[in-house]
Amino acid sequence: MSAAAASLVAGVALVPNWSAGAAVTDDPTVDAATKATFQKLADAVFTDRTQALVDDGSGKKDRHRHTSGFSGKVRLSGTQTRQESSALTQLRGRKSRLAQLGEKYSAGSTTVTLDATQVKGRNAKVAVTESTTLTYEKVRGNEPKTTGFQAHHELSFRADDHGNWQLTGIRDTDDGVAVNQVAAPKPAVAATGNDDNPPEAPRASTARYAPANAKNTTSGTYDYKAMVAYAQKYWNNYNPDYPDFNGQGAGGDCTNFVSQTLKAGGWKHVPGYTYDFHKWFGNADIQSDSFVGVNEFSWFALSSKRVTPLAYVYQADIGDVIQMDFNRDGSKDHTMIVTYRSPQGVPYVSYHSTNTYNRSVASLIASYPNAAYYAYRT
Repeated sequence: MSAAAASLVAGVALVPNWSAGAAVTDDPTVDAATKATFQKLADAVFTDRTQALVDDGSGKKDRHRHTSGFSGKVRLSGTQTRQESSALTQLRGRKSRLAQLGEKYSAGSTTVTLDATQVKGRNAKVAVTESTTLTYEKVRGNEPKTTGFQAHHELSFRADDHGNWQLTGIRDTDDGVAVNQVAAPKPAVAATGNDDNPPEAPRASTARYAPANAKNTTSGTYDYKAMVAYAQKYWNNYNPDYPDFNGQGAGGDCTNFVSQTLKAGGWKHVPGYTYDFHKWFGNADIQSDSFVGVNEFSWFALSSKRVTPLAYVYQADIGDVIQMDFNRDGSKDHTMIVTYRSPQGVPYVSYHSTNTYNRSVASLIASYPNAAYYAYRT
């Protein structure tokens, strides 16, 4: 039996065995079986979202609708059913835009683990971790084998008078951008310089065919292979030598992770006051604003001459940095580092919040076509 099928069967089998139609006068309890069914329903929801991105060749948009197997005691509410249908429509549109950019996924795998359940009366909050892997279809023949991410969500359930639990809401608790995420990312708080005017990076074009801008990745000041190795090791297994800002708001852990990766490749500390964007340092106890802040990192990197802006996102190579401004308000919101570049000229990025490895620039542009992009050669 396939994992998806097992998930669906388990979801039906684990429904609590209350008497049909019997009114529940007291608040319903949530036993182990009910919690397991919460987890199975969450698994079905995010499996559906992942499969909406996969090119299975069937042409049937609801071929993998795993949530349809849930009814009775634990199920989607009517409103959430409509919201999930809308989400799948958005993701299928994203799949079409990706195909136009020359990228497809041939398979997808999603698993969900239940982290915590809080029950108050007839309301339950369920925290889960989603782990998803997508296999690249070899359209060009030189893509990485897979891309993957780890995301965290909070699901809201409400029980009716008969003890039936309905999923009424889903909230992403990371500050990042997952491949199958449909909610708009939360922009970071706009940052302003605290002394002389900070340097402003020019926006990078997202045009697919960028002029050549070759980078020497094997010799020079920095060790780009060490950067890639660090990112691969810690993209979802956080280094205990640094704090974890994921889920803490104000941009999450993305810039902190990129700074660690650059440091592993040879970037040296510039000690001083934490708020001075001309300084850059970070360890377990203290970090400069430029080490952990999206905009402050850009100001330091440019003012220190450690980077030069790239005119095109597609020019980025391993060890280069890409940033995004989701709502184009001039304040950058997300920082990523390039960990692979195909011979055909497609950069792939890894980042925290949500924890992601080897996601293509094409996927970012297909998911956020209205965002502003910035690219930095390190």
